[in-house]
Amino acid sequence: MTDWSQLRHAYGTAEDIPGLLDAVSPGANDSGWTALWSRLCHQGTVYSASHAALPALRDLARQWSPADRQMPLLLAGAIAASTDQPYGEQDPHAVYASEMSDLAHLAEEALQDPSLGDDPGTYVYLLAALISFEGVDVWGERLDELNEGEYEVPCPSCSTENFIAFGEYGCFSTTDSMYMNETTAKKLPLQPADAFALEGLAQRLHSRALADGQNDVAHRLTYVFGKAQCAECEEVFSVAEAITARSDA
Repeated sequence: MTDWSQLRHAYGTAEDIPGLLDAVSPGANDSGWTALWSRLCHQGTVYSASHAALPALRDLARQWSPADRQMPLLLAGAIAASTDQPYGEQDPHAVYASEMSDLAHLAEEALQDPSLGDDPGTYVYLLAALISFEGVDVWGERLDELNEGEYEVPCPSCSTENFIAFGEYGCFSTTDSMYMNETTAKKLPLQPADAFALEGLAQRLHSRALADGQNDVAHRLTYVFGKAQCAECEEVFSVAEAITARSDA
């Protein structure tokens, strides 16, 4: 039995967490989810109560249909992905191995929901949650930037910040953060990966997106796992390796 009075969240004692969990409904606009997110995963920071809430979030996801379980899965995924662990906490993937396995299975089912065909944003969030439950480093936190169509990374050669854009404004690297406006800043074309040459996690994510009918997500992944050219020194570098290096720093 969890003694919530001994646990902490963003605003203090976690004694209010069980009541919030009991009262919340599947709807994304239920204010209870805002309260839970702000307490348990405040701007990506997690607390002793955050991991303790994983079994309850698993149980909520389990009792709701695949189409209705998105909110507990997304919150649990953000908690699992956070690298900002409370001081002295053990690896949550070891402590909550059974819950993580269950959550991964529930996320797999949610990803197969046909309604996600019209909601690629939520699909990406759920995919990030899935790999978070599996303990994949970096990408549980960073995959959702696919939805923004932009990653900001330092050039591994000259350290200049580059914006890797692959959305409505085109597919290029630039040092200008306001590239969406008319600008004379240099924009160098990205070099997408050959889908047939992808390996490991990149191949898995790409193949999964295609199998789930998320063709735009799959297309964006070829840029994330492709190459860019620094708009300052013109060094060619791996986008994925630059993302990983920033996250490991």
